[in-house]
Amino acid sequence: MKKDTEPKEKKADAKKRKVLKGVVVSDKMNKTRTVLVKRLVQHPKYKKFITMHKKYKVHDEENATKTGDVVEIESTRPISKDKHFKIVKV
Repeated sequence: MKKDTEPKEKKADAKKRKVLKGVVVSDKMNKTRTVLVKRLVQHPKYKKFITMHKKYKVHDEENATKTGDVVEIESTRPISKDKHFKIVKV
């Protein structure tokens, strides 16, 4: 039986992280931004496309983003009770 010789860091990077795009709607908190992510979903019966949206609290270490910025966010380990995403690109 073989043992895994790969370091744990490589295994963690191999896991797929959720990446979403959205708009910053609030920058009032320190190191936290609220990002609105919109997506299109097709209604199961009527086949019409509906715009769904959800707000995520996102970690922004440098307080670099402002309201209205389009950002890309990525899932991460839980940072606080509500924050499970961090900003990747502005």
